[in-house]
Formats: sequence, structure tokens, C-alpha cells
Amino acid sequence: MDKINLKQFEVWFICGSQHLYGEDTLKQVAANAQEIVKYFNDSGKIAVNIVWKPTVTTPDEVSAMLQDANMAKQCVGVITWMHTFSPARMWINGLKRLQKPLLHLHTQANRDIPWSSIDMDFMNLNQAAHGDREFGYICTRLKLARKVVVGYWQDLAVQKEIDVWGRVAAAWADSQNMKIARIGDNMREVAVTEGNKVSAQIEFGYSVNGYGVGDVIKYIDSVSEAEIDSLVKEYKNIYTIISDSPEAMNSIREAAKQEIGMRAFLEDGNFSAFTTTFENLYGLHQLPGLASQRLMADGYGFGAEGDWKTAALTRTMKVMAAGLDSGVSFMEDYTYHLEPGRERVLGAHMLEVCPSIADGKATLEVHPLGIGGKADPARLVFNSPAGPALNASMIDLGDHFRLIVNEVEAVAPDAELPNLPVARTVWIPKPDLATAARRWIEAGGAHHSVYTQALSSEFLVDFATIAGIELIEIK
Repeated sequence: MDKINLKQFEVWFICGSQHLYGEDTLKQVAANAQEIVKYFNDSGKIAVNIVWKPTVTTPDEVSAMLQDANMAKQCVGVITWMHTFSPARMWINGLKRLQKPLLHLHTQANRDIPWSSIDMDFMNLNQAAHGDREFGYICTRLKLARKVVVGYWQDLAVQKEIDVWGRVAAAWADSQNMKIARIGDNMREVAVTEGNKVSAQIEFGYSVNGYGVGDVIKYIDSVSEAEIDSLVKEYKNIYTIISDSPEAMNSIREAAKQEIGMRAFLEDGNFSAFTTTFENLYGLHQLPGLASQRLMADGYGFGAEGDWKTAALTRTMKVMAAGLDSGVSFMEDYTYHLEPGRERVLGAHMLEVCPSIADGKATLEVHPLGIGGKADPARLVFNSPAGPALNASMIDLGDHFRLIVNEVEAVAPDAELPNLPVARTVWIPKPDLATAARRWIEAGGAHHSVYTQALSSEFLVDFATIAGIELIEIK
């Protein structure tokens, strides 16, 4: 899979006006809009590519422009700005048909009022203060979900909000074509990892299809010894291998074989997310923990035990976080520390935590798994750094989807964990463990989640707005 490149995604910048003010004013509107777009693209603060579009001044121009945006594959969203006054009725037909995410930028070309020279020419040109209110009314009247960003366009805070939304719009576009391979079905009798795949495809765009382990085994069995040798050499360069005993190295070589085969399977099928389950390993010598970790680090979404909703959310959040510090990982609340006043959660999974969230160099280790009835699997072991983070969970409630987000503060473990052979992170939920856990459980949050220090709640708020789903924030 190609590295996630957000510059391939376009956001169209569309300025609204009318012919009432004359051609000189319209030329100035266009010039100002182009200046803003150039500043955004040159700033390095906005990950997606902002594309200037000609000013729209009539209902036909609006409808044609927004229809073009719908049809343009590279366009993932639209930014609108009413530099002058743009009568909102001319936007109705176009907005009713708009199928791309919308950001309404409420700004103006000038930062300051030129107190000593201001005249009516200036006032007629710089009317966003009430032009954007007219536009905002029609969006609300049409019940149109959008993000409204307010402030001077050169302000860092404004660019940051646009960047967040642009990243989410790109992730939404990615979701429309996402293919998820569910390898080995669901963990038996588990409820929350199941859901309605048809409803999910209608809501989010992605498709989920099941594949037998044998479909993947064919790819794994075709891997050559030379390919394995090359990947094991890469492992030795990147990780600290704890044991080079024949038994350990055999397990690591088997893990490398699995990774190469699974990668080929996913690439041939054009998948960007996948699931596995330890209850269906027929033909596999070990649970593919290391392969899942490394594929996740390369941008694939992942869910254990058949959890396709979390796999999809992992991929979506990885697209949002592309190029940012820290990473995104599949996660699970595993066990609690309930010392009064120092309550915290130890998050981990059997094997599959993404090394994009590692604090420093990971160790490559081989240990018994304890479940699944297979050989001792290889896995990366590491801690995650301290700092602000969040967990997110997508659940299917039958008649609608709900996104649950809990902001947390990651902390260092109280002591070394020499006997815990899995990757892990420790966090303090906000506002506190008891409140956060109660609200998570009351909301129906899954035991699986997506953990990240790269994103804030704002990203998930924007995503829920674009997707039109329920959001519950715990913070």
C-alpha cells in the first residue's frame, strides 16, 4: 500500500458574490481569494491542497460549481467564503445537491479597519461580517452539516482548524473506497465486534467482506526463503531482538513469512484494513501478531477478533494523522490500577499494538500466547510516551452508529514490566477513571478502541459531523 499522501486530496475554495457591485469589485474579490489560497498552501500548516475556484455570482454558477465538486474525484471538500454579500437563495439548489464535506470560512481580506480612510467603496467590498451570516442562515435552513471557522485567515488558529477539517475530509474520502478483509470471521459469541455491514457501507462508504484463512495461506506458502532472509535482516536493523536461539529465530522467520504473504494478499485485493481472529488459525503456525503490528504501522487499519468497525476507524484515523507526530493504534482497555487517587488503565492487546505509538526502539520477542493452541508467536514489545491522548470507539446500535471519544492523559508505568511480553500504554482517563468508565459503559462503548496521541477530539467531532452520526465525548 502506498504511503498516505494528503497532498493528493484537493479542497476547493469558492467565494460567493453578486454583480451588484460591478466588475472592479469582483476582480478584487477574486484577487483576495487567490491571495488567501496561496497563503494557505505556502504556509505548510494545511496538509491538503487548497484549490482556488472562480467567484460564483449566480444560481447557475453555484449549481455548476458544486456539481463539479461532486464529480471531481480528487476533490474531498469545499470551503466557502462570502467576501461581499451573496444572496443565499442562489445557493439553495447547489447546496441541496452538494455531496462533499463543507467548511464555511468566516473571515475578511483585511485584518484591521482602516479608520482614517474607510469609505463606502471599502464597505461594499468587505461585507463578510453580514454576507457570511446570510450564507449561514441558508445552510441552517437546509439542515446542512458543516464546520464554521471564524477569524483572520493568517491566524495560526484558523489554519489549524482548516487543517483538522481537511484531514478529516480526506479520511472521509478514503472511507468511501475502503475495502476491509475480514480474515476468519468474528470471535464466537462476542456482540460488540459484530454489526450490520450493509448499514456501515451506506453510512461510511467502506465495504467489508469475509475471507477464509486458506485464502491468505496461499500467499504465505508462496513466500521464498530469500524474501524471508531479506525481511529478517530488516527486523535486525530496526528492532532489538531479545533472543537469537534457533527456536526464537524460527518463530521470527515464520512471522516474516506471514507478513510478506499477508501484505501481498492485501495489496492484490486493494484492501486498506483487515481483521484476524485467534479462533481461526487453521494452517497458520502462529497468530500473526508481528505482521499485524507492522502492517498497521504502514497505514493499514486493523481489528482483532473480527472487529471490522475498529479496523475501519483505525484506518480512518491513520489518514487523519498522516505526517503528524506520534501514531494511531488498535487498542484495548486491559486492566486497571485502582490505588485511591492514582487510578489508571493499562492498555494493551494480546499482540497487536501498532509500533507507531512506541516510545523509542521496540524489542522483537517470542513468548507463549496462552490461547489459540498454536506455536509461540513473535511480537514487538514497547511502552508508549506520556502526554495527551484519546481513545475512540465506533459501535452499531441497530438503528444508528455512535462514536464515543474519551480524552486521556498517558503516563509512564509505575515500574518496569519485565514479565509482560506485549506492547502497552498506561493512561488516566478524563475526568477520572470511575466517571469515564461509567460513561463509556453506559454509552455502550466497545472493549476495543483506537488510541492516538496524534489527534485531538476536534478531529472526531468533525468526522461525526461529516458522517452524520451520533457523537459522545467523555472529557
